[in-house]
Amino acid sequence: MITGTTTLISSTELVPRREQVAQISSNTDKSFLYIGKSVNKTEKSLSFFDKSYDTASFFLAKEHLLFLHSAGQKLPDVIIIDVPFNKDQLMKFSEFIGANGWSAVIPVIYNETALSKNNLPQLKSIGLVDDIVNINDYCDELHKKAAFLKKVKTHAKQKAADLASVMDMRVRKIPYSKRAFDILIASIMLVALAPLFLLIVIAIKMESKGPAIYKSKRAGRGFKVFNFFKFRTMVADAELKVGELSEFNLYGNGTVASVFFKIKDDPRVTRVGAFLRNTSLDELPQLINVLRGEMSIVGNRPLPLYEASALTTNEGAERFLAPAGITGLWQVTKRGKEDMSAEERLSLDIDYARNHGFASDFRILLCTPTALFQKSNV
Repeated sequence: MITGTTTLISSTELVPRREQVAQISSNTDKSFLYIGKSVNKTEKSLSFFDKSYDTASFFLAKEHLLFLHSAGQKLPDVIIIDVPFNKDQLMKFSEFIGANGWSAVIPVIYNETALSKNNLPQLKSIGLVDDIVNINDYCDELHKKAAFLKKVKTHAKQKAADLASVMDMRVRKIPYSKRAFDILIASIMLVALAPLFLLIVIAIKMESKGPAIYKSKRAGRGFKVFNFFKFRTMVADAELKVGELSEFNLYGNGTVASVFFKIKDDPRVTRVGAFLRNTSLDELPQLINVLRGEMSIVGNRPLPLYEASALTTNEGAERFLAPAGITGLWQVTKRGKEDMSAEERLSLDIDYARNHGFASDFRILLCTPTALFQKSNV
């Protein structure tokens, strides 16, 4: 459905009128896609846009974006979401937007009046929305914000592409001997520790609800993203509570404070989880990642995507030249110490990336057993 400064078409006419979109759209028109059922809220904004595409649901919005793209039409300059918060629907829409290079640069704004404060942590964790504004009060500035956000996202995408290209050229090929060693050690340990795996799973399930294995997206060698496995050590909704605990971040005093997140005596950690962390038993499922070729026994820790996205400078990105590992230089050097700054941890990662080899890996492996038991609960 299309609306212009003098045209307003009901949402029920969206599918039959698609041919009209192709006829009147041009590459110079400024437009926005509205997702909601109160289209009258956007009428003031039409003074600054040539047209709007109005859809009542995320499904119709996806269909409309696909149509515009397939028809070679100009995509909207901004997407406005004005529906009650629904995590599942938002996550699916976020996956759709992020999966397509042509849609990933479209700024997404959520109408403030459609959200509650309780929605904000979950909304942030999904990572779809670029800003939250009151579209009624912000109508005369919306086009400026849309242009700015689109410029930022386009620049970030190009920067990431350039960085990935550089990383592809600079990432050292993992020696066959290191890969063979990883497969041998991981296979032996998985077989030998199978009974221990079973006991840990039972203990986790008895204490708290949720899966025994925690799976998250991590960025490893060359910024490649993979599913990272650990035994779950926290309550099931731990990621949603990060915002509430940010003031206790141990990395909060450094110049790269937003990169790493860790707090002392984390209230999200279960009793079984605390034991698993202090003995490093929670790391054992990463042996599966090693067998799959996503990690190595020794390397730099793979990072959550929100941390990895903050390390895109030439120096910060250098840590990703090394393989992702279960144990590594910073773990055996500073593990469990509260005085380690984010800068120091990053420096150790970069040092390993520049100098790693068989001799350094062997030294790290020798030091790993004494570093397994942390002295403090961090």
